[in-house]
Amino acid sequence: MPITATAVLRQNQLMRGLADDTLARIAAVAVRRTVPRGAVVFRQGDPGDALYAVVAGRIRIGAQHADGREVFLSVMGPGDSFGEIAAIDGQTRTATATALEPSTLLLVHRGDLRALIARDPNLAQHLLGVFCQRIRWTSDLVEESAFLELPARLASRLLRLAAGHGRTGADGTALHLSQADLAAFLGASRQVVNQHLQSWRARGWIALARGVVVLRDRAALHALARGAPPAAES
Repeated sequence: MPITATAVLRQNQLMRGLADDTLARIAAVAVRRTVPRGAVVFRQGDPGDALYAVVAGRIRIGAQHADGREVFLSVMGPGDSFGEIAAIDGQTRTATATALEPSTLLLVHRGDLRALIARDPNLAQHLLGVFCQRIRWTSDLVEESAFLELPARLASRLLRLAAGHGRTGADGTALHLSQADLAAFLGASRQVVNQHLQSWRARGWIALARGVVVLRDRAALHALARGAPPAAES
């Protein structure tokens, strides 16, 4: 039996904590959509016509500079929302969303969302609180980029991504992410990122497989992310 839209929204990070009647009203206007691997959900510069919630699968979020360089921003998995900025302010999309695997999404069109917000002050207040949290998260990333060396930033990004999207097993927390995406996320070269990952693998902090990083010693990575490089780390 497929999971209901209300149940999906109840577990969604953006909507979590809302009253059941509010969730029911959002679910009533939500549309379910399935996309194949590699499909573009929307492109940077497209009209911001809807808010999306991930039911199943993974969605890659990235932005491209005019010179062709790309910045990897995040991966959205079940329980995550994306596209909310443009859906609220009506401006164009700030990034491109692409399905990394076959995915199921819920979308709420901008007009429906704005009508719900206008009728429900609690929903408006809730969304403001969530947006403030996301601004703080973005501020933390900017601060890291300004003040931390690359190894510390890499450790911090791995921990952040694993906390939101990792799958914990007996060997550690597995994060399905390519080294190329990690490099784009940090604005560094893939070669330099690979050098640090190989060093950490030799220390037993992580394990590596094709497209997968397994965090095995999170305490060591936390220490490095706080700016305390271990001996012999370059």
